[in-house]
Amino acid sequence: MSRTLTTILGTMALVALFTTTAFAKEITVQGRLQRTVEPGGWVISTGSQEYLLLNFRNFQNETWFGEGREVEAVGETKPDVMTTQMQGTPFEARTMRGLARGNAATQIESRGLSKVAVTGDSIVQALPDTAILTVSVVTQGRSALDAQQENATRSEAVIRALKSAAGAGAEIKTSGYSLQPIRVYKEGQPPTITGYEARNSVTVTLSDLTKVGAVIDATGAAGANDVAGISFTLRKDRPARDQALTEATREALAKAQVLATALGGRVVRIVEVLEEGVDRPRPIYADQFQMRTMKAESTPIEVGTLDITSRVQLIAEVEIGAR
Repeated sequence: MSRTLTTILGTMALVALFTTTAFAKEITVQGRLQRTVEPGGWVISTGSQEYLLLNFRNFQNETWFGEGREVEAVGETKPDVMTTQMQGTPFEARTMRGLARGNAATQIESRGLSKVAVTGDSIVQALPDTAILTVSVVTQGRSALDAQQENATRSEAVIRALKSAAGAGAEIKTSGYSLQPIRVYKEGQPPTITGYEARNSVTVTLSDLTKVGAVIDATGAAGANDVAGISFTLRKDRPARDQALTEATREALAKAQVLATALGGRVVRIVEVLEEGVDRPRPIYADQFQMRTMKAESTPIEVGTLDITSRVQLIAEVEIGAR
């Protein structure tokens, strides 16, 4: 083969590659949404092939987006894209829509009946049952040994006061310790160490929330001079989560009945109920503050309430004209 012919063929191959890349055709994919084996991703499974959604975040807030949902997506495959999931063919969807049960108004004619899909949401408020408090003893000294010794003495007194104020049912543990030099910086000069600072942090978990203020006061009087923060949470959250799930289901059923009535029919049966998730209560955090000097009055603590949310999707079969 001559050099000229080789050059021509190479040029044609490059042109073909460029043309394929520049004019890639869109494809339409229909299948079920599934989570990837490695957490954090979604694929569309067609049964014989999986397409890894590179831009699923563009659609995940849609009401029809969820595991097991039938969808139709239009977009392009990206075989050269490397991902952490490494599952299926990388696919970037330009558009995507839910099939069959996308929202509350969707109706599917089948055997003279219709199906409606609705969602129910609920928010349940509950009082926290646990408080988590971190107090620290911070000391300084000319030498590292001075800072350590003073800190050890004051920390021992704080722990004794903490155990006494918190009671036998409290969980107390050391959550941090540090010893660092105190440096003074001057322009054009290397930093100078003028002393050392020691910090010993202790975390206490209380089930009796009425003792939180007393614990703060007792530890402050014993020598603690920093409170890293207070959080209130709900350890025994199952009753509240069950209540939220029940109320979400009732709301979904009520919506289905309203739709059936509006269509001039009645709900024949519930085809499917899907729990879309229950959000556990997030802890309430108090702002960080410095330990104040012990006063005659106790430290006031306001606990507040926690929100537990739940969402349910319900698919009901409706008989039209049944009234």
